[in-house]
Amino acid sequence: MRPITFAAAAVALLLAAPLQAAEEATLQQVKAAAATRSKYLSAGPLSATIGAPKADLEGFRSKIAPILAGACADCHGPDDQNADLRVDALDPDLVHGKDAQWWLEVMEVLSSGEMPPPDAAELTDADRAAVVDWISEQVLVSSQVKRSDGAHSSFRRMTRYEFNYALQDLLGLPLDFAADLPPESASEDGFQNSSEMLQMTSRQFATYQSIARNALKTATVRGPRPEPTYFSITMDKAGDDYVDWVDEHFRFYQRERESENIDSDILGRFREAREQAKQGPRVQGGERSRGGERSRRGGRSRRGGYFLNQETGEGWSRSIPNGFSLWKPAEEKPVDPEPQNFVLVLPHGAKQEIDLGNYLPDHGVMRIRVRANRASAEGESYPSLALTFGFNPNNNSSFEFALSKEDVAITAPPGQPEFYEWLIQLDDIQRSPYLRTGKMGKRPSPTEYVGFRNVHQGREHEGATVHIDYIEITAPYLTQWPPASHRRVFSQAGASGGEESRARQVLASFMPKAWRRPVSEAELARKLALYQTVRPTCDDFQEAMIEVLATVLASPHFLYLTQSDGALTDSQLATRLSFFLWSSQPDEALLELAASGRLRDPGELARQTERMLTDPRGKRFAERFTHQWLEMELLELLQVDERAYPEFSEELKHSMQREPVEFFQHVLNEDRSVIDFLHADYALLNQRLANHYGVEGVYGNHFQKVPLTPESKRGGLLAQAGLLAMNSDGKDSHPLKRGIWLLECILNDPPPPPPPSVPEIDLTDPEILKMTLKERIEDHRNKPACASCHSKIDPWGIAFEEFDAVGSWRDHIDGGPVDASSRLYNQGELAGMDGLKRYLLENRQDQFARAMVHKLASYALGRPLSFADHAQLERVTTELRQRGDGLRTLITLLVASDLFQQS
Repeated sequence: MRPITFAAAAVALLLAAPLQAAEEATLQQVKAAAATRSKYLSAGPLSATIGAPKADLEGFRSKIAPILAGACADCHGPDDQNADLRVDALDPDLVHGKDAQWWLEVMEVLSSGEMPPPDAAELTDADRAAVVDWISEQVLVSSQVKRSDGAHSSFRRMTRYEFNYALQDLLGLPLDFAADLPPESASEDGFQNSSEMLQMTSRQFATYQSIARNALKTATVRGPRPEPTYFSITMDKAGDDYVDWVDEHFRFYQRERESENIDSDILGRFREAREQAKQGPRVQGGERSRGGERSRRGGRSRRGGYFLNQETGEGWSRSIPNGFSLWKPAEEKPVDPEPQNFVLVLPHGAKQEIDLGNYLPDHGVMRIRVRANRASAEGESYPSLALTFGFNPNNNSSFEFALSKEDVAITAPPGQPEFYEWLIQLDDIQRSPYLRTGKMGKRPSPTEYVGFRNVHQGREHEGATVHIDYIEITAPYLTQWPPASHRRVFSQAGASGGEESRARQVLASFMPKAWRRPVSEAELARKLALYQTVRPTCDDFQEAMIEVLATVLASPHFLYLTQSDGALTDSQLATRLSFFLWSSQPDEALLELAASGRLRDPGELARQTERMLTDPRGKRFAERFTHQWLEMELLELLQVDERAYPEFSEELKHSMQREPVEFFQHVLNEDRSVIDFLHADYALLNQRLANHYGVEGVYGNHFQKVPLTPESKRGGLLAQAGLLAMNSDGKDSHPLKRGIWLLECILNDPPPPPPPSVPEIDLTDPEILKMTLKERIEDHRNKPACASCHSKIDPWGIAFEEFDAVGSWRDHIDGGPVDASSRLYNQGELAGMDGLKRYLLENRQDQFARAMVHKLASYALGRPLSFADHAQLERVTTELRQRGDGLRTLITLLVASDLFQQS
């Protein structure tokens, strides 16, 4: 082979150059190339510091000290120091003093009502509130000061959702205990778990104690094991019962003069179909034969399923009248029957309701099982079942809501039915208020019902139909007695020994788990003393213990997440890790590792981080961080103009809310690059969203990874419909909102607040009305008072103009082409979404990586970050970029950093 000379190579390159220039690099190529130019491949970290406020010593001397002297000095003063505490000697400077932990103890006993004791000096409610509020305020000041001078100790209480998760994990009950608590406001960084937002008043302590008391009562039980109620039936048996039911109620309604015509020929043919089903062998096919025939009577309309003999195709289309049970409950536990020939058929879009009368108990778990399969293998999509629950306020209306959080895909093939199961907490759903006010058979009939809806998306075909041959409902569903939640509270309360001994055993077991650390003998003794105080006022041991345990759960040791100065203790490290990844308490494995001193070992810490991310509780991290990082509460509040967007629905909105979380979870699970948030060549979609995007080949309501082509206009977070929609006004796009959101959430570079008296766009001006949206924005930006802010915001927002108010792609608006081109203040050009992504990938990867580290660190630490954190943030960002930008890698690096392991 003849070697290529330098001249020949140069000619070849020149000839190829025009072709290469014409082929613009894809966004994936831009992303990969720009990553190699990151400054962090060689750069090092920086550092800085800031100042802070002071303690309120004058307020203490003038108001708080006299209250403490009058109420506490007898037992905790110069003469007596009960519990080794002298209140008048505590340093009131929580900022620079060393007695902050003692002040937390004082706040605990005052807020719980444990102190002063009944025979001591009286403390008025006003004075008690004044002391608790002062301490709480000083805790906040201390947190701010220590953060600014490098010792970032931040006392903060749990958020509403953390409190709820902590109670759920501690008691083993997935109930919404915090439903009555208001949600927290977000910090400047957008997070609800920031120490600046999370302090408490004396009134709040009382509220939390009441919630804790009710939670403990719900978790514990009394008396013998309740007998479950069982509903179970095959469609084979349901067919027999239904014919008998129609015959009987035909006669009943004839007597009551309330009947409508029921075609006896239909009843005869239905009986014939039933007999054929009993005699013939099982087959795998069958089609609907008499879909238009049904028995009818007054009441609400229901598009129900129908019975089908799978061998002959003979069936019965029916609706069950309002207020009557298809079958009565049984007392014996059912045995799973063999697969049946006769099935209940739920076509695409159909719903079948099962009336349960008034038999469901008030409390406990309801288990619902169905055995189902697809009607045929036709098509690539799977049908999905959604579960609903409702009741009938009267004969012509119903109250109904979704019972299942996610739709369940029916993947079992024809002829091979499988069981699908739901576990529903009856305490956590709205029940019929009429169950105790009427008798069955009266109208309105006090009946509750469960509904099964085939929520398949897309065209109707046989593969979109569900066949059900068996339904079973059990309530209360119990696997043991007492239940696990009771054992978590009273596991150490054996029958032997006196009540005080049993109380000590319960407290010694419960308190370390609740307070997330070992408890001292003095702390245990104080709660035992409280038990002795309340026991005479309670009916029995269990009631008294619940009162005492409620104070354990209303204590600052439970409600507050505290850190010591400098390095975290092992217990504090376990707590920080668990609240970062689980939004809840550390489990026994973490607490044991902390107690043994092994948690801080780098290898062990990495293993625990991986375990926690893999645990089902790890999904809380994706849910909570994504929701707050991207400010998705805006989507919850969105009201869309139904006339402008008739295709928009609550179901589509729900899918929009799930997409960012599902995408984040996938990036986390696969350790994908965080730069995928700017752009990716795939998406996590369900069929509903895929239809909205015009992406073909996606079937079912479950989210799945879908490869994208450049023509899809999607990929990453920026083009997700929910994030676009929430930054609209519900009628049209809103470039200003979208630009501000990009700067704040994606680039962590928020614009300054607008100056006072900013003039608004005058939409009554005929000249303004003639302008396009982009021209109006430019005209507004040209005003002197507006130029400084809008020159930074508007170009980013205009680049989103190819998407309308509900995130649909558009290339025309108001009869003309969309103009989504803009120029940044640094002269960088953005040509629509493609240009926006291209610019960010080429020029802002390092900024976005740094923003991700900042956002995650702020969320993980539960506080705003200061200049003092800069060096550590830069160090983590450098390691992230050098190791490929993986999200899971980032979390491991953050947890291993001094920033995470120190206060």
